[in-house]
Amino acid sequence: MLSTVGVSILHEGGTRPTPLAVDLAVHPGEVLLVLGPSGSGKSTLALALNGLVPHAVPASLEGEVLIGGRSSREISVAEASRTVGMVFQDPDAQIVTGTVLDEVSFGPENLLVPTDEVLARAERALREVGLWERRSENPDRLSGGGRQRLAIACALAMGSPLLVLDEPTANLDPVGIDEVYAVLRRIVRDDRRSVLLIEHNLDAAIDLVDRVLVLDRLGRVALTGTVDEVLRHRVDEVRALGVWLPIATLAALDLRAAGMDLDPLPLTARELTAGLDALPELPAPRLPGPEGEHRAPAVEVRSLSVVKRGTTLLDDVELSVPAGEMLAIIGTNGAGKTTLLQAIAGVVPPPRGTVTVGGLDPAKADVRTLAATIGFVFQNPEHQFLEPSVADELAHGLRIRGIPADEVEHRVDRMLARFGLTELRAQHPFLLSGGQKRRLSVGTALIAGAPVLALDEPTFGQDREHAAELLDVLARLRDEGTTVLMVTHDLQLVADYADRVAVLSGGRLLGAGPTSTVLAGDLIERAGLRPPPLTRAMRALANHPEWRSVSRLADLPVAP
Repeated sequence: MLSTVGVSILHEGGTRPTPLAVDLAVHPGEVLLVLGPSGSGKSTLALALNGLVPHAVPASLEGEVLIGGRSSREISVAEASRTVGMVFQDPDAQIVTGTVLDEVSFGPENLLVPTDEVLARAERALREVGLWERRSENPDRLSGGGRQRLAIACALAMGSPLLVLDEPTANLDPVGIDEVYAVLRRIVRDDRRSVLLIEHNLDAAIDLVDRVLVLDRLGRVALTGTVDEVLRHRVDEVRALGVWLPIATLAALDLRAAGMDLDPLPLTARELTAGLDALPELPAPRLPGPEGEHRAPAVEVRSLSVVKRGTTLLDDVELSVPAGEMLAIIGTNGAGKTTLLQAIAGVVPPPRGTVTVGGLDPAKADVRTLAATIGFVFQNPEHQFLEPSVADELAHGLRIRGIPADEVEHRVDRMLARFGLTELRAQHPFLLSGGQKRRLSVGTALIAGAPVLALDEPTFGQDREHAAELLDVLARLRDEGTTVLMVTHDLQLVADYADRVAVLSGGRLLGAGPTSTVLAGDLIERAGLRPPPLTRAMRALANHPEWRSVSRLADLPVAP
């Protein structure tokens, strides 16, 4: 159905090709998972699989992409779309019409499919993704998961027997993730369509996958085989490449190191529960102690309401964040998380007197003073890039503050090394991979040394190794006294790193408190979220009730 032979791709302005000499094949009815560290060329490879490279994206292609046996060079993107349907990370980047039905009809209409057939395809596709009853609505009214399901329906309506999905759940809350994978399971089970999936969130995806292909840091094929062959039997090699693994697998590897034999290696929360319940006894977990001494607040929010175009985005929010703590702000898509973070940082000026950051009212402060007090990282890194090179982007904020040139150079070199960007110092920020852009955007906030940091989805697009490095950097800054606020959909990240959690729903603060307290209560479910994978696995234990409160990887016993 689809194959590549020796495919290497060099972006215009790039210094080396990624991916590099990739051979792969997708067979009818199978799901192929493509893994690889940030910058290995996964998304670029996806763009070549339906001809966007080389026909639409400025990049040179070596080797061959064969779509139904025909070279992608010889057929148009429109022709290729009959076989290969694309679903990108951000559904908003591919939605172009004013109603759900028009959106699904758009592709077939442009292929000159007869009207009756267009409508039949559209109805069939929308019913498959559960959106037929909302066909007359504007796509903007759908949730994030709904818009991603709509993007999948558009690919289905094209009649494409193969779907290529590039991190389809990256922007979604846990509920949206479940919606998308429920659709994909039905498509694979009932329609026998093929899927090539690029995904970091393996906890949601792993039971869908037949085969795995892993790229190394240079974009070459490092491993390929069945799920068992790659993720169970060669897991140490996969882990060494720095890519994500299911949380159940990471937990099991830690437990194996501590002397507990879990065989076979679990890949899902359910398998981890079964493996632990099969053991006659377990050592005591390392649960967190009582909360430490109360610190003075670094951030205070009082009766904050934000209304935009007649819509209330935040409603009477009250929140206090102690200095030197890491606060995670969580909730479903549209709960108001980003709005709250932007109001605290002054990106969206809050009403006067409702927010205080380090004694400063963001509504009254000038831009330079505010930037010295709180560093902000946007959800989309490209929204904050101003300079033509990675090094200049890092130096920008320091230069406008009048920092001496030699000090600027020293700080920039340190930050480039810290985030693995040294070789890319002269690269234009817009030519970086998604994960590299995220690391650069975080670096621009960290380099100024502000006492408060606000980050919107800081690990979005990161491989496991770089996400862990970034979070370790934030944890060290926290330990040194920096107050860190972050919006995230990754509740396992929240469990492992956050000191405190604020839970939003419909623009209102349902509650806030120490992470262990929030995860042990019902706030997560009341907000329409699911507990993180490790929490779910431990709560389901039948034979070891003393482990049911475990929620962090750090709670697990360590090797003697």
